[in-house]
Amino acid sequence: MHVPPLTALTAADPDVARLIEAESTRQHDKLRMIASENYVSNAVLEATGSVLTNKYSEGYSGKRYYEGQQFIDPIEELAIARAKSLFGVDHANVQPYSGSPANLAVYMAFAKPGDTILGLGLPHGGHLTHGWSVSATGAWFNAVRYSVRRTDGMIDFDEVRDLALAERPKIIWCGGTAIPRTIDYPKFAEIAREVGAVLAADIAHIAGLIAGGAHPSPVGYADVITTTTHKTLRGPRGAMILSTEEHAKAIDKAVFPGLQGGPHDHTTAAIAVALGEAAQPSFRDYAHAVVANAKALAAALVEQGFDLVTGGTDNHLILIDLTRRDVGGKPAARALDRAGIELNYNSVPYDTRKPFDPSGIRLGTAGITTRGLTPEHMPQVARWFADAVDAGVKEDDAALDRIAGEVRDLLDGFPMPGWTRV
Repeated sequence: MHVPPLTALTAADPDVARLIEAESTRQHDKLRMIASENYVSNAVLEATGSVLTNKYSEGYSGKRYYEGQQFIDPIEELAIARAKSLFGVDHANVQPYSGSPANLAVYMAFAKPGDTILGLGLPHGGHLTHGWSVSATGAWFNAVRYSVRRTDGMIDFDEVRDLALAERPKIIWCGGTAIPRTIDYPKFAEIAREVGAVLAADIAHIAGLIAGGAHPSPVGYADVITTTTHKTLRGPRGAMILSTEEHAKAIDKAVFPGLQGGPHDHTTAAIAVALGEAAQPSFRDYAHAVVANAKALAAALVEQGFDLVTGGTDNHLILIDLTRRDVGGKPAARALDRAGIELNYNSVPYDTRKPFDPSGIRLGTAGITTRGLTPEHMPQVARWFADAVDAGVKEDDAALDRIAGEVRDLLDGFPMPGWTRV
């Protein structure tokens, strides 16, 4: 049963209530290993579903275009203060609706259409908004892309520097969506300073690890930092932009009125709650446990014969190349989902297959760590992976159903925020 109970919703709209109940049960019964997903606390859920969703507060604290901000301003100020304290930055904007608009605000603050920008190519682990062709950022800007080496899957900093010197970009992006290794912010900063570019660090996937001391921080190296507030940070679906005081005005102007109208105050409150949780000592334990689980799972997957891009992981994320198993990422992901293991199919560097039918799968350990799983569980998870992929190839539905039952039996021992069995 969903917690809190959906009493009013069930009475008013049983169809929607039924679907939410079914989804909450699904989230409980599966190993949720999509690298961008997690479980939020009941406190974050309550803030997200509060009466703050009724309010409009266009503008910034003390400078709103609507009345009735006596309690909204302090909520946003609290979220800002907690973000600044947690990440050690001069300035924080907590209004972006999600990660992509946050990244668009960086472009609006520091570049004009047609300017050159440099980012990691999407097939190599970058993000759509770092200048990929199907994104507005690839259409509006002269996007130049760096890559990872074929030999080890690591970023080729010689290539980054050569491209930066040749192209003189206004913005250099570091970070992305499928990078399993530690990001070398000092090297990126050195290159950006050499060519006079703004260094933008997208830490959406690793923000919680940075907050918990399990990954180096870009603070002091990057001019501006963008992040979502869910994923490893375990907050609501929102975003933040962090920066030095020098760039505060440009960032705020780009967010509002540049790209957005009124912020989502219920999300701002939930961000404040999540940031408060991330400042607790227990969150540091959590962040390090996420990495410990990922490393243990990576080692166990290698033992099961899987090929990992870069050979392993330094963070929460693992990228598997299924080429040698003679199965595509999409059918493997669907078989795993049938077996109670949720992840996504994903391109791998230098993939020869199409993006909608790639060679890889991407997974993360943030959600299963929130549930309480530890490194001792990872060999069993890896065995389920291998058995499910093999069963999918053989179209052995009985085996997939058996694994799903075993996953449910395991997860019954690990409570989930927002759900309880009745």
